[in-house]
Amino acid sequence: MRTSLLVRMCATLAPLLYILVLVGAPLAAQDQPRGDVPYVPTPPEVVEEMLKLGSVHNGDILFDLGCGDGRIVIMAAQKFGAHGTGIDLDPQRIKEANENARQAGVTDKVKFIEQNLFDADVHDATVVTLYLLPQVNLKIRPMLLKQLKVGARIVSHQFDMGDWDPDKKIDIGWRTIYLWTVTEKAKAQFGEK
Repeated sequence: MRTSLLVRMCATLAPLLYILVLVGAPLAAQDQPRGDVPYVPTPPEVVEEMLKLGSVHNGDILFDLGCGDGRIVIMAAQKFGAHGTGIDLDPQRIKEANENARQAGVTDKVKFIEQNLFDADVHDATVVTLYLLPQVNLKIRPMLLKQLKVGARIVSHQFDMGDWDPDKKIDIGWRTIYLWTVTEKAKAQFGEK
C-alpha cells in the first residue's frame, strides 16, 4: 500500500520538479550565455524515441536546435545513420558536443555550430528536433515552416506548437514527444503566425 502511494506521489510531483528545473536552471547558471531556453538534457531513452518517432534513417539530415551536449545529433548518426548539425548558443555546450562526437566516433557525420537558433539555416534539414519551451516553439515555428521543405519532420520533446496539431504524440512516463510533418497546408496556415 505504501509503495503504490509513493509511486503515485512521485508521478504527481515529477512534472512539478521538471518545471522547477526549467525555471531554476537559468538562476543556477548565471555565468552561461543568455538564451531563450535553459539547458536541460534529454534522457537517452527519450532521445531514441524521438528519433524513432521522426523515422530518422540513413540519408536524413537532422538539425537539433538547442543541441546542448549533442546527444540527439550523435545518436541520430550512431544508431540511425543520419548526418546532423547541432546549434547552440553556449560555447561550453558546443565544446562538450564536439568532444562527445569524437568519443562516439561520428565526427565525419556531425557538426556543431555556436549560434542563436533563430539565426539557423535549416533549409537542408529533413528532420528538426527541439527541446525548447512553448513560447520558443511558437516563435520558431514560422521560420521552420518557411525554410523546411514539404515532407520534412519536426520532433519536439515535451512542448507542442500551439494550434498546429501534431501528426503523432506519444507519452513516455510523464514526458511527451510530438511529431509534425511539413505540408503546404501547414506552411500556408501557420507559416506567418
